[in-house]
Amino acid sequence: MTQPDYIIIKALEDGVNVIGLTRGNDTKFHHTEKLDRGEVMIAQFTEHTSAMKIRGKAEIHSSHGVVSSEGKE
Repeated sequence: MTQPDYIIIKALEDGVNVIGLTRGNDTKFHHTEKLDRGEVMIAQFTEHTSAMKIRGKAEIHSSHGVVSSEGKE
């Protein structure tokens, strides 16, 4: 069995939203977390989670490197 991929999300501002999206015929939101500046969340893709949406200014670390999301300005 293949090990699911993990990502690390570090909030660079208050109110960063992490939204999990489901797998299947209809993609739906299934989980939401709100992070404040400096908080870190470790998440993984599973049989239920096929995608994640990050809203707000954050660093996203994965096996593919580091990506920064931008907050509203």
